[in-house]
Amino acid sequence: MKPDHHQHLRLLLAELAAMAPRRLWLGGACLSLLTVLMGMGLLGLSGWFITATAIAGLASATALVFDVFMPSAGIRLLALGRTGSRYAERLITHDATLAVLAALRERLLRAWARPEAARILMQRPARLLQRLTADVDALDSLYLRLFVPLWAALGAVLFAALALGLMQWWLGLGLGLWLLLAGLGSNLWLAGRSRAPAWRRALALESLRARTVDLVAGQTELLMAGRLKAQCESIKARDLRMAGADRQLYGLDAKAVLFQGLASALALALALLGLGWLAQEGKLGAPVAALGLLLVLSAMEPFSALRRGALEAGRSWLAARRLAPALLDGVREAAPEAPAPGVAVELVAAMPRHGLAQGIHLQLRTGERLALLGPSGAGKSSLLGLIAGELAPMQGRVRAGGCSWLTQRTELFLDSLRDNLRLASPDATDEQLWRVLKTAGLADFVRSLPQGLDTQLGEGGLGLSGGQARRLALARLLLSPAPCWLLDEPTEGLDAATAMDLLQRLDQAAHGRSLILATHKYREACLADRLICVDRGRVVLEAVRGTTAFEQALERLRRDEFEERG
Repeated sequence: MKPDHHQHLRLLLAELAAMAPRRLWLGGACLSLLTVLMGMGLLGLSGWFITATAIAGLASATALVFDVFMPSAGIRLLALGRTGSRYAERLITHDATLAVLAALRERLLRAWARPEAARILMQRPARLLQRLTADVDALDSLYLRLFVPLWAALGAVLFAALALGLMQWWLGLGLGLWLLLAGLGSNLWLAGRSRAPAWRRALALESLRARTVDLVAGQTELLMAGRLKAQCESIKARDLRMAGADRQLYGLDAKAVLFQGLASALALALALLGLGWLAQEGKLGAPVAALGLLLVLSAMEPFSALRRGALEAGRSWLAARRLAPALLDGVREAAPEAPAPGVAVELVAAMPRHGLAQGIHLQLRTGERLALLGPSGAGKSSLLGLIAGELAPMQGRVRAGGCSWLTQRTELFLDSLRDNLRLASPDATDEQLWRVLKTAGLADFVRSLPQGLDTQLGEGGLGLSGGQARRLALARLLLSPAPCWLLDEPTEGLDAATAMDLLQRLDQAAHGRSLILATHKYREACLADRLICVDRGRVVLEAVRGTTAFEQALERLRRDEFEERG
């Protein structure tokens, strides 16, 4: 592993620790330790009480003076206290863990909202979904199954070693060293040996999920390409690989269980010999020897709880490596610069990492309308992405006072019409929704639906025609409070009559706002006050309405028959 991975892991652990209040972290760990100690004390005191009661019953004189109330009260106190502390420990540790996981997911989403995040998401959606779900969930083992059980196990070893050390120093020292060697050693061995199969299982599961989703979503395409059987075989291979990793992990866990059982039995046997010898020599009473023996019996139990965390440590380590760069390198983005008063957008020698061949200088005044002209691939969409903040500038500066972007793709989701619209304004009322639907020319259609605004759309807006989906996207844009609207070929794919109607409605709704349209069509460019022609990533022409260059640039654009007849 590279050194920077270790540094990332340390920083990630520090970030995780800071996400939950310290009282939750320490409180949960201390309650876990208290629960273990109470359990050991309950078992030891019960053994002492049973043995002492049996011995006292052998002589009537001793039985009459034997105090049964104090030990029995102690047993009841430890039993009730152990139950209460266990319940409180579960509440606090899980509260702390869930709080951290929720904060972690928020940090990840913020990190993935930085420039170019959408493009990366489209390239590897399954991988990022795996990071947000399975990888985040895997980190709960760091606290719940590693830190808390380790703290409890060390406390149990110290308690048992001190208790037996008070009986005989060498007995306590030997027990403490043996428990540390056997308990920690077995779990360290398990964590080291399980890392590789845990990684293989995680990678196989991620690949299995991605290929299964591809199979379900693209059955038709796979069948037409003759790859359906091959895709099924690929899924089967990943499943077999994951099953093989599971078998290896189960085998390692069984070996650790066997070793810890043997270590516990050996510790118990040696303690029995030592305590029996001390009792025979008269250095200990039988009740105290029984107490010590039961403490030894319970001292190894916390290491069994640690075993699960050791088994999952490899998976948690992999998740930490994957999430650390996104959390630590991508969340501290500089705030966008605001333009000067009266200016909506300003670009100073700005150029993204791809799409433009040179830096662009551009200033859009508040309320002005600008059309970016040029053929497909000329760099218009890249320029809009730069203004919207989706593409990071490789050089220069971008200043924008708030933009809403209508891309070439109509982005609709598997949700209701109402919730698809409210993506632009979560607090919008139904009255506002009907108003923008009317402006977009979609209100009558929505009213004709049995469920109206509650109508559920399929994935990608399934259930709407192309024109209806485009109108719904326009209605969502109209709902946006952003002072500047970016439109990337807003009428692409629509028939001429629908396109002209949509543009007329847009023209009326955009009164007072700034507009930037990327287009190669006459009907869309007619809305502009200024034209900029882009070719191969370079600005080749700039013209203002009322000039000959403006009219000549318009005449070179493509017209539909509907426009020519008009």
